[in-house]
Amino acid sequence: MSVSVRDALRMAALYVVLSILWLTLAEVVLRGMTENSLALTVGRQINVVVWVLFSAVLIYVSRVRLLNFIGRGARLRCEDRERLRMAAAVFDSTLEGVLVTDRHGLIVHVNRAFMRITGYQQDEVIGQRPNKFKSGRHGLAFYQQVFATLAEKGEWSGEIWNRRKSGEIYPQWQTICAIRDDEGELSHYVAVFSDISAIKHSEQELAYLAHHDPLTGLPNRLLFTDRVEQALAAAQANKRGCALLLLDLDHFQSINDGLGHTIGDQLLKLVGERLVEVLGGGVTLARLGGDEFGVLAENCQQVGQAGKLAQGIIERMREPFVFDGHRLFISISAGISLFPDDALSAEQLLRNADSALYKAKSNGRACYALYTEELTAHAQHRVETAGELRRALEQDELRVFYQPVHDLATGRQVGVEALVRWQHPLRGLVPPGEFIPIAERTGLIAEIDAWVLRQACRQMVQWQGDGLQLAFVAVNISSRLFGQHELYQQVAEVLHDTGLDPALLELEVTESAVMEDPEVALEQLHRLRELGVALAIDDFGTGYSSLLRLKRLPVQKLKIDQGFVAGLPHDEDDIAIVRVIIALARSMGMQVHAEGIEQAEQASFLLQELCQLGQGYWFGRPVPAADLRWS
Repeated sequence: MSVSVRDALRMAALYVVLSILWLTLAEVVLRGMTENSLALTVGRQINVVVWVLFSAVLIYVSRVRLLNFIGRGARLRCEDRERLRMAAAVFDSTLEGVLVTDRHGLIVHVNRAFMRITGYQQDEVIGQRPNKFKSGRHGLAFYQQVFATLAEKGEWSGEIWNRRKSGEIYPQWQTICAIRDDEGELSHYVAVFSDISAIKHSEQELAYLAHHDPLTGLPNRLLFTDRVEQALAAAQANKRGCALLLLDLDHFQSINDGLGHTIGDQLLKLVGERLVEVLGGGVTLARLGGDEFGVLAENCQQVGQAGKLAQGIIERMREPFVFDGHRLFISISAGISLFPDDALSAEQLLRNADSALYKAKSNGRACYALYTEELTAHAQHRVETAGELRRALEQDELRVFYQPVHDLATGRQVGVEALVRWQHPLRGLVPPGEFIPIAERTGLIAEIDAWVLRQACRQMVQWQGDGLQLAFVAVNISSRLFGQHELYQQVAEVLHDTGLDPALLELEVTESAVMEDPEVALEQLHRLRELGVALAIDDFGTGYSSLLRLKRLPVQKLKIDQGFVAGLPHDEDDIAIVRVIIALARSMGMQVHAEGIEQAEQASFLLQELCQLGQGYWFGRPVPAADLRWS
């Protein structure tokens, strides 16, 4: 509590009066003692002395109280000034803009943050009204609601859009308070606001990312599905057709595995840009995930239009992608589903297009396929088979069969090839052609190959212990497993665990797997060769081998694909191809191994052309290890 000016003056006056009375009385007493004799009565002197002492006490007490009052008032005024200085510092240094108006709505004060946010200086707004900053985005009803809330509750908070001095419209989060004096009368309004432009921008970015692929900037599966649903509704109302295409890059995983995900991501961005160029306007393009893209073509009435669009995409994708010192070739496969012929909902249209895409992949890739009702049954069967195949791995339903390999010159069995089979508990022995493609599509093939490798090495060690002198056991390595950098470690671990001599193991890699990325394949093959294992190129003649690259590969054997053996010894084309492969292998110091020999005439012809090794039903079918006949 502070000391009023009136109290201070009153105490000062009392102090002065008492001081005068004390001096007067003291003078009278001294004069009386001098003029009168010392015979004055003792009682009279005592009265005078008591009066003087009492007066002195009153003066002293009054002086102390006066000084205390003055000191306390000075201290309180000093504290008030300190508080005011602190409040002023906070007001001026806060990051929120502050605007103060009088009761009539005229601006009387702003802080530095206000000037920084709005761009206005203090002298440009003092005496003005806040409607100077209106953006025009709010109607009269909005401001009426603000003032109604202020009148009722004395405070309003909310989002409001205002205009900077530059003319830019921006969002604020603002709180307005009504200030009243001691008598309860309205004296001022105080508005405190923050610039929430960055928050709004972040919200927009989050909304964008929720519906777009962050790598390519294309719509994602969520937005694509929504647009398909809208397009189908419009097409149904206008009685027109639509086409949905699913696109998938062929062997894209090998690029990620061989060159790394950074190069893979760059390639996906370039693929997206090229697709935008090919498709142009009026078509919705989306990246649905991984290396899969979706295309929605509205006003596509006929199958021929959709097929022409798909073929145009396939042709354009055959051109090389050149970036960062890389020159990459990649093909694309497409599945097509039509509305309303194939489906009436977005979900079913996507599912049917996926079935058609799988058909295109099965047909050799780099092509498109149209949906048919038969594909739905096949797609359902694939899903069921994939689930059962995973269970088969867990419950040891897979088996390794061995097919003998013979020396064509002597007829003696010199080795075996390990082949996987599936012993289904209900369906019996499932043909490899039924589950191997599904295993490749789902990625299970790499796990299956690794399992077969271990089983074959273990069996070979057992045969060696039984005294059976086989030169090798051959194991197929899929492109999925071959593309994994840890393949070298897996093979080394299996050899160590089983104790098999590396020279007795032969790894077969398909020509297409090697040629997908020759430089990475070359490194992988050299590392495997360092382990001491033998290497063979399987299905030779079905890919696009470069002779320059082929001679650099550390392989010891070429295997002639059974498709070229089937026509021997009568088909002139097969004869020419087989002769070229044998001549090429021999000139490079490699063995030649023919697959699919089913007739004696085929074996005789191959022997005549100096092919060293052969396998096929003529020599023996794949059988379990216990049923293998030795000759």
